[in-house]
Amino acid sequence: MRPKLFIAAVFSVIWANTVMAMPGPDTSFHEAVSMAWAIDPVRTELQVGHHSARARANAAGSWFAGGPTLSGEYMDDHMLGSNEGYTTYQGGVSVPLWLPGQGSATQKVANAEAASLDEQLNVEHMALSIRVLDAGAAVLMARARVDVAHTLYDATARMAGSATRAVHGGELASVDGQMAQAAMENARNELALAQEEAANAAASLEVLLGHPAVPDLGRYGGDDVAHARFIAPRDMEDNDPRIKVAHRNVEAAEANMKLARRSFMPNPEIGVDAIHEKQYGSPWDDRVGLNFSIPLPSEVRNTPIMSEARNRLATASSQEIQARRMIHLEMTRVRERLIAATTARRATQLAAENMEKRAAAQERAWRVGESGLDIALQARQAAANTRLVSQRAEVEWHVATIRMLIATGVMP
Repeated sequence: MRPKLFIAAVFSVIWANTVMAMPGPDTSFHEAVSMAWAIDPVRTELQVGHHSARARANAAGSWFAGGPTLSGEYMDDHMLGSNEGYTTYQGGVSVPLWLPGQGSATQKVANAEAASLDEQLNVEHMALSIRVLDAGAAVLMARARVDVAHTLYDATARMAGSATRAVHGGELASVDGQMAQAAMENARNELALAQEEAANAAASLEVLLGHPAVPDLGRYGGDDVAHARFIAPRDMEDNDPRIKVAHRNVEAAEANMKLARRSFMPNPEIGVDAIHEKQYGSPWDDRVGLNFSIPLPSEVRNTPIMSEARNRLATASSQEIQARRMIHLEMTRVRERLIAATTARRATQLAAENMEKRAAAQERAWRVGESGLDIALQARQAAANTRLVSQRAEVEWHVATIRMLIATGVMP
């Protein structure tokens, strides 16, 4: 029994050193989100897309619908065998013209797409903040499990030591000593599993933030929600960036529909031609003139363009309606989660306090011989379970509070 108790003591010291090495909450939630945002790859992708859309809008402000086209021709009579000196050099340059209203419509499409990407950046920032919140909560819950497991292990090790001494003194049956030893070993196993969970949760958060930091979620409570900007459900929904990006997509689709109507035919071209000729007996050898090209409208070309524009508008409108429904349901769940978390927090606190008192009383009763060891161990296990539930409920309450703040448009 003594080697086992020695090993248990060494294990306890190692655990204490591990806990001391684990960093505590050392940054605010806002700072943690900023750290994650700085290294978020989606942010970079959306920013590149935004700059590209702005560049397209600037390019659409050009005088012409495209770049110039150069053309050239060379002809002579050498291939015919006559070789009379009939040689013609001809060159020209032409540019495509905007159709009426096509240039401004192209600019509006690009600007609408850029505005949509702006809102998508806000959506990604919101989604990233929720991921940081969940990862931070997972770390805090895992540490709560480690803390409870350590407390349970200390209690069972203390009771196992007392039981071992009582068995050696002939005051207790050997089966009770074995029961106490088994309870201690189970607590040790639970502690190892809790430490594994805490290490994995911390690693996941570190990958997200880029640094080994833990956001302090405990500083946010119900008073923060009371001072939020938006409390009415409709205001919360309208302020949600997912609603805004869906509406921006509808605006971009409407602008694209107008552009499709303005592009009812291929762009005409106009340019200048110059001809230099060498001909036998010709009184002139140079000419300059204009050229133009006007493709006529065709249903074969226009129908697919209009169909695609209508499909895009219908899809964007449908997605906006679905987004409003989804966010309305999510807002309801967020509010109900906060209400339930508030109730659970208070109830589990009281339960944990009462179960801890019961466990202490049962242990004292066992020591004076008024109760069995199995009852004392069961009471200690029940107290540990209730305490873990209470600590998790505490974290969940803070998480629900922050989630409510995010829903109201506030970044804690």
